[in-house]
Amino acid sequence: MATTFDEAAAKPVAPERAVGSSVVEPHWRSIAKAVSWRAVGTIDTIVISFLVTGKVKFALSIGFVELFTKIVLFYLHERAWHRIPYGRVPDRTE
Repeated sequence: MATTFDEAAAKPVAPERAVGSSVVEPHWRSIAKAVSWRAVGTIDTIVISFLVTGKVKFALSIGFVELFTKIVLFYLHERAWHRIPYGRVPDRTE
C-alpha cells in the first residue's frame, strides 16, 4: 500500500485499511452509527406502540423518549465492545 504525506501535520499518513484491521474507530463514528440506527429503531417503536395502544400521541411520546435513551445506551455498548478483544483477528499486514 502506498503512503501519502499530510503536509499540515508534516508526517506520513497510512491509507485506510479494511474493516477488522488495526484502524481506530473514532468516537464521532460510533455516535453517527448510534443516531442512524436509533432513527430506524424509533420508527419501529412508534409503529408498534401505535398498533398496541391505537393512540398516535402516546406512540410518539414513547418513541421520542426511547430515542434519546437508546442512543446513549448504544454508544456505551459500542465503545465497550471496541475494548473487548473477543473475535478479533490480528492484522498480519504490518
